[in-house]
Amino acid sequence: MSDTILPQQKAPKLIVVTAFDRDEIGDLQTVYGPAEQQTEDRATRTARVLAGKHAGAVAWSREANPALGEYGEPKTLFVGGDVPDMQ
Repeated sequence: MSDTILPQQKAPKLIVVTAFDRDEIGDLQTVYGPAEQQTEDRATRTARVLAGKHAGAVAWSREANPALGEYGEPKTLFVGGDVPDMQ
């Protein structure tokens, strides 16, 4: 089986949610994730819930083919509260 993506096929997507809390000196630390999600809608819903319980949460996606080491530009789906700069 080949990992090659034909033009008519959609590239696989990496969809991730991460939540953050502040530590004792005020720096943001990951407390949930990064956790892969099945859909962008689910990632957005999960991040909204986590943002209400933590300092902040972010959901993002990107086209990705880890087997080939190919990754597209990340697309932010949701940001709530305080999150570190994403690079």
